Amino acid sequence: MTHQILVHATTSGGITTVEALVKHPMDSGFLADKNNKPIPAHYIKVIEFTHNGRVVLTGFWGAAVAKNPFIKFTFEGGATGDHIGVGWIDNKGETATVSSNIM
Repeated sequence: MTHQILVHATTSGGITTVEALVKHPMDSGFLADKNNKPIPAHYIKVIEFTHNGRVVLTGFWGAAVAKNPFIKFTFEGGATGDHIGVGWIDNKGETATVSSNIM
């Protein structure tokens, strides 16, 4: 499965705002498909954001998070051009990473 993370970061007045759209099915394992067969659980367990290699946010997610989750947060510091990294691992051991620069 191809997973995608869209990330956008801006800074103003010493505060950096990070927004990310994480494309992932986030299946809970409690639902069935149209043929009434259970849909296996498939969800992100840990997502991590870094600023120039330093962790600024770690999220521990589970089956209750919606499909294709959107996350937005702020942190102090950051300058235009600095590196923002995002990575996650799910309950099946799949991973995805992406990096961007602060605008």
